[in-house]
Amino acid sequence: MVNKEQIQEKLTQVIYPGFKKNIVDFGFIQEITVQNSVVSILLDIPSAAPEIETQLREEISKRLSFLGDIRIELSITKPKMPRETSSNGKNVLPNIQNFVMVSSGKGGVGKSTTTVNLAIALAQQGKRVGLLDADIYGPNIPRMMGIEGEQPVFLGKTIKPILAHNVKVMSIGSLVERGASLIWKGAMVTQAIEQMLEDIKWGSLDVLLFDMPPGTGDAQLALAQSLPVTSGVCVTTPQKVALDDTIRSMDMFTQLHIPIAGIVENMSGFICPDSGKEYDIFGKGTTQPLADAYQTEVLGEVPIEPAIREGGDSGLPIMVLAPKCETSKRYQDMANKLWKKLLEVNEEGGVNNETIQPTIF
Repeated sequence: MVNKEQIQEKLTQVIYPGFKKNIVDFGFIQEITVQNSVVSILLDIPSAAPEIETQLREEISKRLSFLGDIRIELSITKPKMPRETSSNGKNVLPNIQNFVMVSSGKGGVGKSTTTVNLAIALAQQGKRVGLLDADIYGPNIPRMMGIEGEQPVFLGKTIKPILAHNVKVMSIGSLVERGASLIWKGAMVTQAIEQMLEDIKWGSLDVLLFDMPPGTGDAQLALAQSLPVTSGVCVTTPQKVALDDTIRSMDMFTQLHIPIAGIVENMSGFICPDSGKEYDIFGKGTTQPLADAYQTEVLGEVPIEPAIREGGDSGLPIMVLAPKCETSKRYQDMANKLWKKLLEVNEEGGVNNETIQPTIF
């Protein structure tokens, strides 16, 4: 007779599709029970894609078949398929389940840093993640993701994104000469955004994050018209001058019918590298009234920490450079809150997940 430990050992051989990590290490196994010759397994996965579920069922059946004459009851819990009415945009990328627009009212508040680390945190949690640098005026994602100078692969009329830290990445900065000035007029901005969406071969993703230009201009409008944006994230700093611009960004999400996942308060306090003590040198906690006004939440407060700057400059974001530091823990928590919001939007206020009836084999 088999036991729970034998079942779990076999499940460590089941690699989650698209990753190098198994479903046990990801924490996707919620329950294993063994009663006589019947083994019941509850699996909770982050992807709604039918092909992921099919691959997992086949692989689990294959691995457990070596344990002899047992009956396996496999239940898989997964998100519902996303709805397509978050914004008024058509869906030119139907293989991607969720679209997140990361925006800010002004530049210099850490929007790109936030986008990069949220993307990596989601990937570390087992989501299939893409990152599009839509900041066509000042694309700096290539440097921050460590792919500066790396050329994308052209597949006929399409472009294969660059894989970095288990995130599929594409940026206008990877397609133009380094240091070239990018001078765009309104119509050119719209055309550039639309072409980047249609020409990049993203494949199937659970979520695609967009690092938007600062402000509320043509790029944001073009994206909202091209895709059903699932949710928006607004990045700001605690100072009042930044919050004034943040109001405009929040109002933009409202006008474009994009649900607001929350606000990230960046540069919120300072963590001294010597003592680990946190000081509120630039203020802290000033975004909560704004979140309340727009009926959303503060996803997290990200302190100033030297490792953030070091990671951004070296191409090893803090989620990779120092995954166990306080800031990385906060990014992980923000990624969890963001994913929960995406599920809520797709459920239109219903129950977050659906459980597929057990497959018996």
